[in-house]
Amino acid sequence: MSEPERVTPSRPPRRPAALLFEPTEITADAEHFFDLESIDDPRDLLSRATELTHAFRAATDRSVEFQAIAAARLADPRRFDRLTTADIAERAEWTEDYARKMVEFGRDLLSAAHPDEG
Repeated sequence: MSEPERVTPSRPPRRPAALLFEPTEITADAEHFFDLESIDDPRDLLSRATELTHAFRAATDRSVEFQAIAAARLADPRRFDRLTTADIAERAEWTEDYARKMVEFGRDLLSAAHPDEG
């Protein structure tokens, strides 16, 4: 059995859709989600739902980076009010092991952003 032929998209990938907050009166209704329920054409629905999926993934990745940066800053030994990894874990609802990994990840992100400040 041969492998399926790879199809190369004819257009470059689109940027993720902007995540906008839904109005509170709409979000109170569980049937509404970013107005997807109003899209009748399945092609359009798939396209918009895919855009939202990519946007949520990108937002999640970016949020995790900011969590890591915050954890690294909170654990910075130069801070007089620094927190232990146990304290950070408790605040973020993480395990202490995960908090240690996030602090290290945050330190890596910070050093990459400001290599002169090592």
